[in-house]
Amino acid sequence: MADFDLAVIGAGASGLAVTSVAARLGLSVALIERGRMGGDCLNSGCVPSKALLAAAHAAQTARRAGRYGVRLPEPEIDWPAVRAHVQAAIATIAPTDSEERYRQLGATVFRDGARFVAPDALMVGGRRLTARRIVIAAGSRATVPNIPGLAEVPFLTNETLFDLPEQPGHLLILGGGPVGLEMAQAHAGLGCRVTLVQSGSIAAKEDPELVAPLRDILADQGVAIVEHAEVVAVRPGPALVLNDGRCIAGTHLLVAAGRRPNLADLDLDAGGVRATARGIATDRGLRSPTNRRVYAVGDIADPEGIGPRAFTHVGSYHAGIVIRRALFHLPARVDYSALPRVTYTDPELAQVGLTEAEARERGYDVTVLRWPLAENDRAIAEAGTAGLVKLIVARGHVLGAGILAPHAGEMIGTWTLAIGRRVRLSALASMIVPYPTRAEAGKRAAGEFYASRLFAQRTRRLVRALMWLP
Repeated sequence: MADFDLAVIGAGASGLAVTSVAARLGLSVALIERGRMGGDCLNSGCVPSKALLAAAHAAQTARRAGRYGVRLPEPEIDWPAVRAHVQAAIATIAPTDSEERYRQLGATVFRDGARFVAPDALMVGGRRLTARRIVIAAGSRATVPNIPGLAEVPFLTNETLFDLPEQPGHLLILGGGPVGLEMAQAHAGLGCRVTLVQSGSIAAKEDPELVAPLRDILADQGVAIVEHAEVVAVRPGPALVLNDGRCIAGTHLLVAAGRRPNLADLDLDAGGVRATARGIATDRGLRSPTNRRVYAVGDIADPEGIGPRAFTHVGSYHAGIVIRRALFHLPARVDYSALPRVTYTDPELAQVGLTEAEARERGYDVTVLRWPLAENDRAIAEAGTAGLVKLIVARGHVLGAGILAPHAGEMIGTWTLAIGRRVRLSALASMIVPYPTRAEAGKRAAGEFYASRLFAQRTRRLVRALMWLP
């Protein structure tokens, strides 16, 4: 007999979701976490970053109040108070992810590391435990690139940034993905000098048409963006030496160059679990093909080589798949065709489905529909007209949607459902949305597909003829 029905390695979003359902169903569950409960998202990712951004956006709103006829002085940044706000956000959410809560649900919580000692057994601290099913939800951590001199210079990652006691004078950011862009805007808004260096283009996975205005906005807010530049060395200071000979010095360095899975301490070979540098190999149902009692979820999972997706909402999605498969023996498999992603700058950049370039590369005969926020009444009323809704359409269905707008992450849900459920474009063009809202821009973009037909000469002649009817 196994010690537990289920052992879950990692108490981040995906591990906690699996544990909660399994424990409430009456299964014996071992939840194993060597770090902080709640994982990266709560303690050093989504929650603190959005709390810091909220403070920065408040400062930027005060600076821009003059456009409404409201004159305010330059905001005074109280760095200890900003830090207290960030920590308060973490503390408020922490009880939901706490050890006490999961013990109350019926799980046995182990605050230690875990490693495989057999296909069905783990060593947790000094105890050997067995389980009928094992879910690996060990997450990921910041990638530290192999740049000469970097190891000799103190640097920050998302794991240490939010514990910084002093306000950076000049923050250097290595990496132009979501973390780099969000933290660049956050610190610039809080009065720091910021320089961001990216080897290629910033937000390289996103639609360039949506990235271009965001780039301009960040620059206007004081973020110095250096693109297509390789960092060849790091010097004390810190200072970044670029391949064109430039040397950029700052007071602090944030490394935001991607994520890597936490594989090192699991001793996967002893468990017969196959993995690569990308993560634990699984089928589309997130089950290990080499040890059928093992599943992987979240940042650490690499289903069929399509690559990990380091988003908290993906971890929750994975948890649902494993619950259906491992607990209920129901068919379920990963499908990322309607997976949304958001960069939480202001304005936010949200994307779901295929970009225009991706759709064309796959051979689709696409129609591109656009509606700029400059033609949206809510955006005009609030003097925030930078942004765009862009839809990629083929055969009457939406293949992809990109939105650059305030709260675009709230707007992208409609298009996620449309792609996932293959809602026809005609239904989206005819949906009723409140006025005035930025969501109207999406409806107007969809309606553009039919505008040329509606106002064509043939339609005009038909309407004139119909007017003669009683």
